[in-house]
Amino acid sequence: MLTGSCLCGGVAYEVEAELDAIAHCHCETCRKAHGAAFSSLAAVPKAKFRWTRGEALLGAYDSSPGKTRRFCTRCGSQLVADRAGGDQVMLRLGCLDTAVTVERQWHIWRSDGASWYDPEADHPMLPEGLQRG
Repeated sequence: MLTGSCLCGGVAYEVEAELDAIAHCHCETCRKAHGAAFSSLAAVPKAKFRWTRGEALLGAYDSSPGKTRRFCTRCGSQLVADRAGGDQVMLRLGCLDTAVTVERQWHIWRSDGASWYDPEADHPMLPEGLQRG
């Protein structure tokens, strides 16, 4: 069982499925929607997904033809995306509350990638916020 929620906790969901693969999408739409270099996402069967809290707080935005992004109207968290008539929901993994380990991962839409981020660069890893020495 996977669970997820928005930043303010007003909206929550659960999924009775495991993640098969994770994609880190660098397309311009994902970058702008999330205000980040990329969006990490995973597809789950729509039939195994359900909202458990706050469905009335959900907003929706059609970011491209047939693709709807769903977000909390209170805190702005991007939660999922789906396609009209599709059988999958794309979870935005930053809102996942369940710890997962998935071996199959890849970066997609690198042709649209932010000029200031290189996924292959070796940057320092800090356990918490920026530490000044």
